[in-house]
Amino acid sequence: MPNIKSAKKRVKVAAARTAANKAVNSNLKTTIKKANAAIESNAADKEQAVRVAVKKIDQAAAKGILKKNTASRKKSSLARKLNASA
Repeated sequence: MPNIKSAKKRVKVAAARTAANKAVNSNLKTTIKKANAAIESNAADKEQAVRVAVKKIDQAAAKGILKKNTASRKKSSLARKLNASA
C-alpha cells in the first residue's frame, strides 16, 4: 500500500476506472452475443440487434476501451455474418 497521498489517490482512481471499464466491456460482450444469437436464429430483429452492437462497439472505441482496429474487426465480423444470413 502506498504511503504518499497522491499515490493513494492513484490507487483509488485506478480501481474506479477499472470497474467502469469492466462494466462497459461486459455490456459490450453481452450485446455482441445477442446480435450473434439473433443472426444464428434468423430473428426478425437481427438488423436492429447488429445496429445496437455496432453502436456499443463505437462507444467503447471512443472511450478507449477497444482499440480502433479491434472495433473495426468486430463490426466487420458482425456485418459479414449478417450479410451471409440474408
